[in-house]
Amino acid sequence: QVQLVESGGGSVQAGGSLRLSCVASGSIFRFIVMGWYRQAPGNQRELVAGISSSGRTNYGDSVKGRFTISRDNAKNTVTLQMSSLKPEDTAVYYCYSANNWSRPEYWGQGTQVTVSS
Repeated sequence: QVQLVESGGGSVQAGGSLRLSCVASGSIFRFIVMGWYRQAPGNQRELVAGISSSGRTNYGDSVKGRFTISRDNAKNTVTLQMSSLKPEDTAVYYCYSANNWSRPEYWGQGTQVTVSS
């Protein structure tokens, strides 16, 4: 089993920045890939960014150039630095982990990010 505990999030005005963190515990083979999805009301959950234990990254098109994902393998932590935030970034952000890039296997509880115009 894997547990993912998120922190960060909150409310910010458009153009501002926020940082999300997620700490994983459990079988290390289940968080070879870690990252974030988000879900806004009425929308499907969408990929924000992912990062492998080797440092390979993948970003959703809507956040490229504005968000940066990083991880500390020694601490089993993944961090999402969000800059130039837009109202359309408002959503619940979920940390995820998986043993490959195909699909998420484990989820955190979610943290709300609200960007006001």
